[in-house]
Amino acid sequence: MFQHRPAEWRDLEVICAFPQSEAELFYFHPRAQYPLTLRQLEAAVEQRVDSTVVERDGNVVGFANFYRWNDGVCCIGNLVVAPSARGQGVARYLVGTMVGLARSRHGAHEVRIPCFNENTAGLLLYSGLGFVPFAVEERAGPDGARMGLIHMRLQTEADQRAPCL
Repeated sequence: MFQHRPAEWRDLEVICAFPQSEAELFYFHPRAQYPLTLRQLEAAVEQRVDSTVVERDGNVVGFANFYRWNDGVCCIGNLVVAPSARGQGVARYLVGTMVGLARSRHGAHEVRIPCFNENTAGLLLYSGLGFVPFAVEERAGPDGARMGLIHMRLQTEADQRAPCL
């Protein structure tokens, strides 16, 4: 049903249309200004690795990358799903793909993902996939209101048996 591949520059224009509101863009790329422009997304991608798209029937329906990929830890960022594909398993597939890339390409023993407290769908998805919260950071939302950025992590089976330090 789904396939994934490395993102190509031509995909970025399609991905720019995924965030449908200022809040959605904030969850996807907090530093960007709505509406998302190609230049804003290109700037983010240039600073990250393993930008990956999910396709269904030849159409790009999901996107993510890593903003940190060292010391055995990979952090997933810029995760977004096309509005027409939400609630259909794309994000679950994409997170699983990114976890696999973290382990195979970067030898990661831990994969992290941040999620804003108001992103209920994201919090439920990530916890359902085994991610657990380990820190909360205060951030200002798009309207300046206080928000919590919840940092979540998933460890390999070997690391789950070891004490967390």
